[in-house]
Amino acid sequence: MSADSDPNQQNLDADEFEQALSEVERSLEALKERYAQVQRDQQRQAQLQHRREQIRQSPRQIRNQPALKAELRQIKEQLETIELNLESRLFSWSAFKEPFWQAVRFGGLGIVIGWLLKSCAG
Repeated sequence: MSADSDPNQQNLDADEFEQALSEVERSLEALKERYAQVQRDQQRQAQLQHRREQIRQSPRQIRNQPALKAELRQIKEQLETIELNLESRLFSWSAFKEPFWQAVRFGGLGIVIGWLLKSCAG
């Protein structure tokens, strides 16, 4: 009897497929949520930048009011937070893990080869 005709093997394959499928669905949902968050952050960032420019273009007497200075500080802090959120969520360790270890591996290999060549030549 071959493994393809074994009902237990078929059930195992179906279970593995369903687990993989649900993992892909979870990843897709997380990606959709992240995309929506990025869209909201970019929209909020544009609004804050527009408001900051409005305040900066206002006459100096109005701009120097304590309430507007406080609003500018608050806008600056919010913009920094949004920029940090956008940057930190776009780049994660998992995205750099493979290239990082390849650079370490091949860089280390290059150093070892360099030492070997230097010792043979010198």
